Amino acid sequence: MPALPFSPASAVVAGVPARLLFLLIPLAGLACFSWMMVRRVAPLLKAAPDPRFDNIWERTILVLKVWLAQWRHPRYMLAGVLHIVLFLGFLVLGLRSFQLVFLGFMETFTLPGFGGPLGAVYNVAKDYAATAVFLSVVVLAYRRGIVRPARYAVPRELGKDHTGEAILVLGLIATLLLSESAFEGSLLAAGGHGSAAPLTLAWACQHLLAGLSLPVLAQVNLASYAIHDLTFFYFLCLLPVGKHFHVITSLFNVAFMRLRPGNVKPVQHGVDDKGLDELKSFGVKTLEDFTWKHLLDFYSCADCGRCSDQCPANRVKRPLSPRFISIKGRDHTYQRYPLFGASKAKAEPLIGGIYSEDEIWSCTTCGACEEECPIGIEYIDKIVDLRRGMVDEGMVPQSLQKPLSALAKRGNPWGKLEKKRADWAAGVGEGFEVKLAEKGDSAEALYFVDSMTSYDDRMQKIAQSTARILHKADVDFLALGKEEKDSGHEVRRYGEEMLFQSLKEQNTEAILETRARRIITSDPHAYNALKNDYAGLPPVEHVSEVIAAGVESGKLKFNPLADTTRTYTYHDPCYLGRHNGLYEAPRVAMDAIPGIRRVEMEGACHDRSFCCGGGGLGLFFEPEEEQRMGVVRIHMAREAGASVIVTACPFCLTNLEDAIKVAGLEGQMEAIDLCELVDAQLQH
Repeated sequence: MPALPFSPASAVVAGVPARLLFLLIPLAGLACFSWMMVRRVAPLLKAAPDPRFDNIWERTILVLKVWLAQWRHPRYMLAGVLHIVLFLGFLVLGLRSFQLVFLGFMETFTLPGFGGPLGAVYNVAKDYAATAVFLSVVVLAYRRGIVRPARYAVPRELGKDHTGEAILVLGLIATLLLSESAFEGSLLAAGGHGSAAPLTLAWACQHLLAGLSLPVLAQVNLASYAIHDLTFFYFLCLLPVGKHFHVITSLFNVAFMRLRPGNVKPVQHGVDDKGLDELKSFGVKTLEDFTWKHLLDFYSCADCGRCSDQCPANRVKRPLSPRFISIKGRDHTYQRYPLFGASKAKAEPLIGGIYSEDEIWSCTTCGACEEECPIGIEYIDKIVDLRRGMVDEGMVPQSLQKPLSALAKRGNPWGKLEKKRADWAAGVGEGFEVKLAEKGDSAEALYFVDSMTSYDDRMQKIAQSTARILHKADVDFLALGKEEKDSGHEVRRYGEEMLFQSLKEQNTEAILETRARRIITSDPHAYNALKNDYAGLPPVEHVSEVIAAGVESGKLKFNPLADTTRTYTYHDPCYLGRHNGLYEAPRVAMDAIPGIRRVEMEGACHDRSFCCGGGGLGLFFEPEEEQRMGVVRIHMAREAGASVIVTACPFCLTNLEDAIKVAGLEGQMEAIDLCELVDAQLQH
């Protein structure tokens, strides 16, 4: 490499060797940053334990996919692509920033291995990366400052928004890019080494500075270096102060993401079900009751608003916005554990402090927020833990007290007699026997019906259709009958852990006594509970999987639709789709029916399906909202051109049928269950 005409390390500023100043700046910056990080880690060390160091290979794949490849960002295409350019550009430019720090006091410093052809290739990549990032910064600043998408807005009662901070950070990034380009361009203009890559910032600076004298170029070089150095370490120390902390924490947040979305964390890690009676307190009541991962979530929130933009509760104006669960949690953490001064000794209650009761009860646990978050922030576990704390303190909504009491006494939320749980079987029809465990019958498979389908007069038709389908698919099955209790799925997500454990224990014993080798259910909530919340059971299947397998094997064949003028669409239930990844089996079943015309609710199907509102005991909770979630969903189906909305969940069917009535669309729209549709078209 040819000798440089000048360098910051050889300059003198006001009689002081510049290399001394440029050594002090990083030392001071790193000392300040280290102090801040120690203070920020302090609350994580005081938080509840959370074992997240398992499945290292799976977590490595997550980091490569979600963090490095920015897998979820293009779900919002423009903002996502801009962020990817910014992120990848920064990864490339990080090496250059590292090199520049050392060039301030080591005149000939070169990154190991970058002194030859690799360095030349890197310089070209670096120049184009800087230019791409700069253009992205300009567009992002315009969007944040001028366009101001609605998902970035902050209601006045929740404090000031973060637009100012976002613009400041974009300005700092632009300053880093321009100062580095001016530094490089001044060297090139002085004949230092070669030429910059064409049509880049460094190339533009080289040409702009080409006519200046060597002494002036030396001053530009020194000034641009100093600006870059100061900006770099100011930016570094700014990160732990606000929302841009995610630049540092997002890597770790993704690495420690929850790997099994369908389950709910235990009350306390390290305490098994039998040890719950010994706990003095349940759930989250103060900041330190959260796990360290959940505090890391607060630090990692990028305030992008994607979670709230997809949240059905937020859409219908319930007092919940997942984004502010994180933002308020982070602000509270910063106030309780300030960077300077002593931490506050008193642990303030979270409910009634930073969160309201209605805010936490408004969640349906649908998982749309978690599915959308590009950096693995979790909400359901936090919501459930906060509910556990409220239940422990007796803060229970009036509308939920009666069904919970009935569940404890009768094993179902309506308080109906146990002996009536299998009454649905009488309507299956002649020639279709339903075996019952209460009669001592045995079978290869167990059909777990659950409370909604067992007791609701309308939903019993799903059970009857399911039984006929299983018979036609040559599945030898039985039902538990009066021995079955509610699966407890909603009970657990409501926060009543001890009641859930009781229901789980009774069901587990009854299921294992049948000696069935697999479990089938038509209720996604039961499916999720048995599969993810229980342990030691036979494999669990949703009936849509049985139907799809029957179609493939040829056991299930269908008659053509009599009415081919209607258009069908499929509504993905949250606990079948997002929580368990079952999207295709119901569609395979529908598409196998001759003459069916099916459309998708584009942008609101598969993992972006819109919740009907039935999760988390939503059928019994009476929230404040401007419009029912089910009504919003019905309009989505209608806009897609559908007159029939098919689902595969009794909770969804209940809400969608009610929504059709509320929307005044009776006679124009119809909601049916997948099993009803399949059963009606089966060749007998």
